[in-house]
Amino acid sequence: MPHQPCSRPVRIRLHPQEKSFEVARGTPLQEVLFGHGVEFPCGGQGRCKGCRVRVLDGTAPMSQAEKELLEPAELSEGWRLACKITAETDLTLEIRQWESAILTDHTRFKHKAREGLGVAVDLGTTTLAAQLLDLSTADVLAVRTGLNPQAAFGADVMSRVQFSLSNSGKSRLCDIIRERISDLIAELRRDAGIARLPLADVVIVGNSVMHHLFCGIDAAPLAHYPFVPLRDELEVFDASSLGWTIPGNPMVRFLPCLGGFVGSDVLAGIIATGMPESRELDALIDLGTNGEIVLGRRGQMMCASTAAGPAFEGARIRMGMQATTGAVAGVEISGGALRCRVLGGGPARGICGSGLVDAVAVGLQTGAILPSGRLARGKSEWELMPGIALCQNDIRELQLAKGAIAAAIRLLLRRWGASVEDIRRVCLAGAFGNYIDRSSARRIGLFDFPVDRIEPAGNTALLGAKIVLCNAERTEDFADLRRCIEHVPLAADPLFEETFAECMSFPDAASSD
Repeated sequence: MPHQPCSRPVRIRLHPQEKSFEVARGTPLQEVLFGHGVEFPCGGQGRCKGCRVRVLDGTAPMSQAEKELLEPAELSEGWRLACKITAETDLTLEIRQWESAILTDHTRFKHKAREGLGVAVDLGTTTLAAQLLDLSTADVLAVRTGLNPQAAFGADVMSRVQFSLSNSGKSRLCDIIRERISDLIAELRRDAGIARLPLADVVIVGNSVMHHLFCGIDAAPLAHYPFVPLRDELEVFDASSLGWTIPGNPMVRFLPCLGGFVGSDVLAGIIATGMPESRELDALIDLGTNGEIVLGRRGQMMCASTAAGPAFEGARIRMGMQATTGAVAGVEISGGALRCRVLGGGPARGICGSGLVDAVAVGLQTGAILPSGRLARGKSEWELMPGIALCQNDIRELQLAKGAIAAAIRLLLRRWGASVEDIRRVCLAGAFGNYIDRSSARRIGLFDFPVDRIEPAGNTALLGAKIVLCNAERTEDFADLRRCIEHVPLAADPLFEETFAECMSFPDAASSD
């Protein structure tokens, strides 16, 4: 008789979580491990080492990418790239589990009371945050957070766009995020004990790529210059058209984008920070793989985005990781020695964005790093603590990220005809903006603003979504507000490259004081 392939499922055991589950033989580990804490920064292309797992038991053929990327010592210890393994035999894997702090919001705000229940969702590139509200009081009844499952196909928006252009990529990314948000809404309803009551309204905000990938819009125009979204308007669905079974069949609104990569998360941030009512010149800055900057006041605003790269989120850093358990999140000099703060208080296993900014600021302060960005005395790396070190390329990645943000701020100020002294308030949005040390950010030249004018603003995207949920008419398309906001395409600015180059170097000690 001809040989028949074994159809028995494969059992995967995870250590130290002591979890186990079965998958079909031949299942790529990338499809099942993301939710258990394995990051895939390059989308499973085998270009980074962010998805390392340790094979404790079982076998899996080794790919050429693993041989090229992993050190011999890592290979001998059983470390492998999860993106290159398929489950052909039972496996026991050592992984690290996500324990990520995802920003939510409990700010009180003015609202127009109406009957019913509603859900606000902040759809981030990496994380999700959703809140269930009583629309008569604007009280938060339940909160749920989680990871964006699309991140298994790339840590940054451009990786996500590229995947969407592949065979069935767009529909796959669309389906998995719609399903995950549907699950979040069901979890919220169960948590609040109102599973049988109808929902009246759902409001979702996110960047332009998330807008397109949720709404099923072709993201191809965002893959190349001039990066103009195919559609940037308010998108409205009824829940059933999304495949959601929710009592009341609520209207689901994905708020409109502002242009380029500036999405409705920034529109929501503008609303949340009160910029449309401000008589003073304010700034809103959302730091991430794409940095978004808004400058303005009542009746006139400018916005822009810049490709900062993923260094602020720990990607493309040799020992980089997101701000989860085991990440070095802070570095300082104490008693003449380096002191590192590790999230969770346990052993360090990498460094996240805020720790990277702190480390470079300390390195500039102590002379370990030169203003050019080179490590002093010709060193190839700088040890922060046992097992954790920065290499020259890590510093270069931070220079690229901070240079892009600093250049964007400088060009918007120049276009406005203002200086940093004219800015009354600088609101830092999002998780990175909430946790970054403002003095360290100023020391590396990310901002020139006086520290006392910079304030963490929390999750302005979620807050703005809630304000819209509880105040705006269900057909509101924000046309009046959007007319007041000029989108500035920095890629077309003839001064951008020159300004970016100027902002790459770190300030010397005198200019950073």
